[in-house]
Amino acid sequence: MQNTLTSTWQNKVRKFAAQSEASGELHPEILDLAYKENWFKLFVPQIYGGAGKKLPEILHLEEELAEADGSLGWTVTLCAGAAWFAGFLDQELAKEIFSEREVCFAGSGAVGGTAVQMESGYLINGHWKYASGALHATVFTANCTIKKVDGTDLLDEDGNPEVISFILKKNEVEILSGWSYFGLIATGSHAFEVKDLLVPVNRTFKINSDIKVADQGFDYPFLQLAETTLAVNSLGMGRHFIRLVEDSFFARSGLSRYNDEQVAFFTSELNGCKTEVESLRNQFYTTFDQSWDQLIQNGSIQEDQLQMVSRISRKLAHACRRAADTLFPYGGLEAAKKESEINRVWRDIHTASQHALLTFEN
Repeated sequence: MQNTLTSTWQNKVRKFAAQSEASGELHPEILDLAYKENWFKLFVPQIYGGAGKKLPEILHLEEELAEADGSLGWTVTLCAGAAWFAGFLDQELAKEIFSEREVCFAGSGAVGGTAVQMESGYLINGHWKYASGALHATVFTANCTIKKVDGTDLLDEDGNPEVISFILKKNEVEILSGWSYFGLIATGSHAFEVKDLLVPVNRTFKINSDIKVADQGFDYPFLQLAETTLAVNSLGMGRHFIRLVEDSFFARSGLSRYNDEQVAFFTSELNGCKTEVESLRNQFYTTFDQSWDQLIQNGSIQEDQLQMVSRISRKLAHACRRAADTLFPYGGLEAAKKESEINRVWRDIHTASQHALLTFEN
């Protein structure tokens, strides 16, 4: 397996990963690195000062980030993914928001609030959970059900309650500490809420339906964008764990008590996990690249191709978790020590696996 932890930024991330976990948020040195590298603006068009990268390149980078540190990879993925909404924002609003060097989006895909339609905008109340990067976010995105002044639902063209996404500013929300889970601790994925907040109309948006910039990729379906970016996080963490457990097994003080047959059995288990993960990694990138090529060449992606992207994303994520479970017993007590790197990676993998989009393999 290729060792990607060799360049300067990877070494810095690895140096501060444990400190990030201890503080419950990304270390200031890592945040500064993220700002310098424009990681929180990966999807943001260059006209707004963003990195202007495209999804094929971003997926590989997010895999590397997650391999260096799961919390960093997850935070960048979720925050940069929320900033993908730049392509659908009012252009003057986008210029204002992204003029800040340290702009960072956080938010929730859940419909956690209501917005009453007023003459001057929308009156919002709501509570949203799991906003990765909340502690350093400058912008929050939130989905709301739209209500009329009389309290009844505003219905869309299909007769369902209308849902609109909103841009909220840091000083308009209250962060509610509640990220008490055993992995991805440094993501600081806390909840947030707003009460009786009046938001102007220009801070609403709808994804995939009203693209405001002439740039490639904003018409890639959001479901598959989310699935692929989450999958590469599991992939990066999975590859990291496999490498760590291999090193840990052969460094065990009691290694000499194992006979040749036992060592061969571990080696077989290890190689089986490596082979499955690397094979699915290749299939994943091939399948995704085919979907991207269809979009760029034809302006749309065939439905069966999108279904293949969804399936391979979940298969890859599940394979990485299975590899971690299969190999965990061979890591010795170091793997069970909560302060160790290998234990942190194992916890991160299993926390990431709880995302609703990754729950079922088929």
